[in-house]
Amino acid sequence: MPTTQEERPALTPGAAPAAEAHPATAAGPEGSSTAPTGPLIRVINPNTSRAMTELIGTSARQVAQPGTRIEATSPAMGPASIESHYDEALAVPGVLAEIARGEEAGAAGYVIACFGDPGLDAARELARGPVIGIAEAAMRAASFLGRSFGVVTTLGRTRGRTWDLADRYGLRVLCCGVRACEVPVLELETDPLARAKVLAECRAAVADDEAEVIVLGCAGMADLCQALTAELGVPVVDGVAAATVLVEGLIRLGLATSQRGEYAAPPPKPYTGLLAPFGGAGQSSH
Repeated sequence: MPTTQEERPALTPGAAPAAEAHPATAAGPEGSSTAPTGPLIRVINPNTSRAMTELIGTSARQVAQPGTRIEATSPAMGPASIESHYDEALAVPGVLAEIARGEEAGAAGYVIACFGDPGLDAARELARGPVIGIAEAAMRAASFLGRSFGVVTTLGRTRGRTWDLADRYGLRVLCCGVRACEVPVLELETDPLARAKVLAECRAAVADDEAEVIVLGCAGMADLCQALTAELGVPVVDGVAAATVLVEGLIRLGLATSQRGEYAAPPPKPYTGLLAPFGGAGQSSH
């Protein structure tokens, strides 16, 4: 029989490194004197940049309902930024370890805050609540706002992955282009010209590609969303905010990932070496 919702297994991190505490990421909304008491949503930054984790947490809290608890976290192991298939593959174990810790903490849902949606399918096998990646959330939100959308991302080498995801989510027909500003992820905060470069590509997407909506193709661009919307005169979608609202909505509806078929709990089996703690993923914790 399928595992019941209460019996959803949690990966036991075991000897996996403990995540570094980020004091600013687990607290309630800035200036709040009362701790939120609503559902806990864990927003996972798959890279290990603390500054980006804090930015992501701020973006999520700005759109969350009063009382919703937003916990922004990043893995203790993995790449400093995700800009290649290699980076993405090595980020996934850290993401799954953060899902496991969220299950132990009673998280009601999760956001995977990297535009490649790394580890999304595996995370859905482990989590009791809904899991949404920011690329899927942003593209689906954009599809409600116009007949076409353009994605503006960081490096040109990641454009193929974006097209792959648009295909997977059935939205390629609406995606009129993927443009890269050629600013590395970690330089979005340090390059004084980063904002201008992103804006230039957004303008080109609207003027040349006839995009009616812009999707920001990196979680590190979340803080640019409102200013770009005002300057461009078209909707600009930040995937972190979109995914947070979607996860929150699914929780309010009492909906979670189906446990029948592909997203059923993974069968338990031995793992060796550094991955040994991940071998109990399919074992019930009840």
